[in-house]
Amino acid sequence: MPKKFLIIRFSSIGDIIQCMTVVDGIKNHYPDAEIHWIARKDMSSFLAMDDRITKIWGFDRTAGFKGLWKQAKELKKEKFDYIFDAHSNIRSIVLKTVLVPRWKRWFGIGPNYALRSKDRIKRILLFKFRIDKYPMPFRGMLSFRKPLLKWGISDFSINKTDWYFPEELKQKINSNILNFKDKDDLKLITLVPSAAWPMKRWPIGHWQKLVLNLPDYKFMILAGPDDLFCKEIEEIAPDRVLNLMGKTNLLESCYLVQKSHLVISGDTGFLHAADKFGIKALSLMGPTAFGFTSGEQIKTLEVDLKCRPCTKDGSGKCSQDVYQKCMVDISPEWVTKEALEII
Repeated sequence: MPKKFLIIRFSSIGDIIQCMTVVDGIKNHYPDAEIHWIARKDMSSFLAMDDRITKIWGFDRTAGFKGLWKQAKELKKEKFDYIFDAHSNIRSIVLKTVLVPRWKRWFGIGPNYALRSKDRIKRILLFKFRIDKYPMPFRGMLSFRKPLLKWGISDFSINKTDWYFPEELKQKINSNILNFKDKDDLKLITLVPSAAWPMKRWPIGHWQKLVLNLPDYKFMILAGPDDLFCKEIEEIAPDRVLNLMGKTNLLESCYLVQKSHLVISGDTGFLHAADKFGIKALSLMGPTAFGFTSGEQIKTLEVDLKCRPCTKDGSGKCSQDVYQKCMVDISPEWVTKEALEII
């Protein structure tokens, strides 16, 4: 009988994409494995890119814990052989309580269980007391793989290239958006100027200067509907900047990343998508600790400041006299030089 796995990772975009690397390991070890994944419904659509995932369970946040408990009972009927809690939050604890009760774990009954620890003590030591016990740079993709070693899963070498995107999506993007790059024979650079927290965003003026520094290139901006500041970047060269702010969903944006010549981004989910797809990228790494990529095709630009990293996700306050100094000091000229060398 094929082994049956459940991966629990509800969010965020970047973490889900980094966690997708465990599918490689499972399939290397158990080629016939049946893999299920539960994620937040609004985050689950792009998991369909990997057609090796047998079933995606979308959790509706509006259903609350009552809905989660009900979904846990449905999951229990699947009789999983292996359960990987890659999130370690209250919701995943609810699932664990139903799927792998503590008494069963004590007696070794039921599914095999693995947990990705958030190393909360190490986080407190780093962000409160500046005592760094992490391997730096910390690469999240590797941290998702580590818990599976207990199951003998250690080979994550599959290099998947046949990502699944619906034909109607490809037709829409190819006809309405990607034809932009074919005009004038100019190469297209993808910019990801937004991030969940403002402190890890490269300054708007730097993005504008980058566009002006590269007059022989076109640019495509990937951003959400609320990222209104992207209009300021578009206005610097409207004939060469395609602003897709709020115009593409997660799956469409991932497809655009896969079709990019080069991605320039801060610590974002789409940077990790480029990492997963093997797309060349420049990573503008500022205050965060856990956003470093693994692929050799991605170059990280960062400045050496004693206060870095100051936060796990970009929230909090800047301690420098120059606000966001770790991002400000990554100059447009530096990024321009690196981009030209890569392209």
